[in-house]
Amino acid sequence: MSAPVSAFAPASVGNIGVGFDLLGHVIDGPRDVATVVRTRAPGVRITAITGAAAGVERLPLDAPANTAGQALLSLQRALELDHGFELRLHKGIPLGSGLGGSAASCVAALVAANALLDTPLSREALYPFALDGEAVASGSRHGDNVAPMLLGGVVLATGERLLRLSAPAWLHAVVVHPDQVLETRRSRAVLADPFDLHTVVAHGTHLALFLTGLQRGDPELLRAGLRDVLVEPRRAALIPGFRAVQAAAFAHDAIGASISGGGPSVFAWFASAESARAAAGAMRGAFADAGFDARAYVSAVNGPRAELLERQPSAARAEGSTP
Repeated sequence: MSAPVSAFAPASVGNIGVGFDLLGHVIDGPRDVATVVRTRAPGVRITAITGAAAGVERLPLDAPANTAGQALLSLQRALELDHGFELRLHKGIPLGSGLGGSAASCVAALVAANALLDTPLSREALYPFALDGEAVASGSRHGDNVAPMLLGGVVLATGERLLRLSAPAWLHAVVVHPDQVLETRRSRAVLADPFDLHTVVAHGTHLALFLTGLQRGDPELLRAGLRDVLVEPRRAALIPGFRAVQAAAFAHDAIGASISGGGPSVFAWFASAESARAAAGAMRGAFADAGFDARAYVSAVNGPRAELLERQPSAARAEGSTP
């Protein structure tokens, strides 16, 4: 067996409102950590999953049923490796939070395992294996969480490629996670019925404005584009307090605010770190008024990518969290 290697993967905001299964960005906040050992025998063995989040004890140790385990199995098969991996996971991202927890586990595991390969792969080459892992949790191969975790910042992710997008340094996000759990499969189930053409055209218009605003660093174009008329209306009712939290963000001059991933976390973008910090307490307070404690994370939109643990400073503490 080799010496253990640990890597972290940060939380993420999937979809960014207008980019369903296509866009995502990472935040400097909660994170998952994977510790991987290279073994002589082929196969993947998960020895432990730890963490304070409720439900961690129910996560499967069976590799094919675990996002991280499946990602490493896919890597092993594709490269025809004659060795295996032993894996331990520490879950820092709450389960069912809309912060990309299932994706973070498989990305952290891949980054750690990649460091143990005789010839490590590029981040782009790891992407298909991360998609295979993510599919275990969500039922589909979408990259809006795993892609930004691999590259950092804002990323456009298709089924075949991932592209980091330019985003101005002044853009900051508030991501508020309430004490609610919303499973990805449930949040996707409400999207099963067809959408009318008018809604699809409006969604495409907003997406085009958003991407142009991102490329130009234009807050007014971003404000015009960051409006989710496609997914948010169907998912809003699944998140008690969502509309009040969204309203609190807009009352503090948010560029846009919507559901993070499949929810129940809510994100908002702001034109400065100061504006984001000022809004964080109000957004937490809106969830409190609805009966839910919450934590708010303030981060640059250009957040960190997954890295070997010793190469990355500790994450910023959540607003309102305890040491």
